[in-house]
Amino acid sequence: MDSDTGPTGSHACGGKGGLAGLAVSAREALVREIDASGVWDPDPVWREAFAAVPRHLFVPHYYVGVIGGYERRWGENPDPEARERWLDGAYADAPLATRLRDGELLSSSSQPSLMARMLVELRVADGHRVLEIGAGTGYNAALLAHRLGDDDLVTTVDLEPEITESARRHLAAAGYHPAVITGDGARGVAERAPFDRIIATCALPSVPRAWLAQCRPGGRVLTPLATGLVALTVADAGHAEGRFLATPAYFVPLRGGDRPEAGPASFEGLPDGARRQDLFRFLLALTRDVLGPREAYALWEREGRPPRERYGVTVDGDREWAWLDDPEGPYTWPLP
Repeated sequence: MDSDTGPTGSHACGGKGGLAGLAVSAREALVREIDASGVWDPDPVWREAFAAVPRHLFVPHYYVGVIGGYERRWGENPDPEARERWLDGAYADAPLATRLRDGELLSSSSQPSLMARMLVELRVADGHRVLEIGAGTGYNAALLAHRLGDDDLVTTVDLEPEITESARRHLAAAGYHPAVITGDGARGVAERAPFDRIIATCALPSVPRAWLAQCRPGGRVLTPLATGLVALTVADAGHAEGRFLATPAYFVPLRGGDRPEAGPASFEGLPDGARRQDLFRFLLALTRDVLGPREAYALWEREGRPPRERYGVTVDGDREWAWLDDPEGPYTWPLP
């Protein structure tokens, strides 16, 4: 399934010389780096997927921040040293900016160790049908297809035709052919439902009801929310509940539909270090338009600076709310 044909036309599994050998050793080094975090437990099957799927095929070019803007790195650069820098970056445990428009980040390839953690937490089993919201480069869909061993079990959707077309091209180059759909991810993909698992790789202000309607009872939805990752168990089309994972997560917002953008938070009147407190910023993002920054900071201090896993989300019919410790209060906040 994994043809591993590089952007220069070489076969990265075909030998140990040049970029081909570098790609193999770089992928092995990335897997060892993720190994060290212990993320594979209790599902080491994902280790084999990361060892097999060639990330460099999904990032034939990307952008790195430099003073005054971005520098483009690509695999067809005529300079051999520049190609090696591109390959090194492709297998770094770091997010990669892959698509820009007027200086705005439209799409990226997420940090591999975070992707591994999310895939493990998705709790995929053999035979599961999985929907991915946010096709990106196609790399995550390839990992899912490799894990499940059946391309037809995986569907990925993105709003931008250019993104879905390039994802489809990258997937084919690596030997994978899941369903790649152009559409609004907030609406899911009804024609491919029902799904056992739904995973989003873009941030939303709340959980779309369409996802629950397209998920089998007992299914699992894993999505970025605020600056965290919430894992929901679906009871039926109108009910789901779950807690946040401990890990922080920052994703490109989902585009499309009628989803208002939040303005920047104000730290005026708060202690000097408040802006740098990740867990406070998470609470502030989760309660935006409900709690003011001072009120949120007072609650955060009073409750002992709670970690993300003390928070959760409940969807019940037309209502959706976030909560601290208990879905029924005393600390609950409606989501948009």
